[in-house]
Amino acid sequence: MSDSILISTRVSTDLAERLAALAQTTHRSKSFLAAQAIEEFLNVQEWQVEAIKEGLAAADRGDLSSHEKAIAILNSWGKRAKT
Repeated sequence: MSDSILISTRVSTDLAERLAALAQTTHRSKSFLAAQAIEEFLNVQEWQVEAIKEGLAAADRGDLSSHEKAIAILNSWGKRAKT
């Protein structure tokens, strides 16, 4: 592992027990699993924040779709393409 620092946090008893059980099952330390979970959480949150920023920038530029076009796209979801 590269340079690291200690972070302390409180979790519920249930969460601590689940973490301990997973650590035992996977033969990984609780610290490893907690760090992995934090990294995955941050990746998702950072991606979402960036997508929101891009959407707001597009809106500020006036790069928007009409309501009708948005509804047409939404209505196409889950339908098989006609061939």
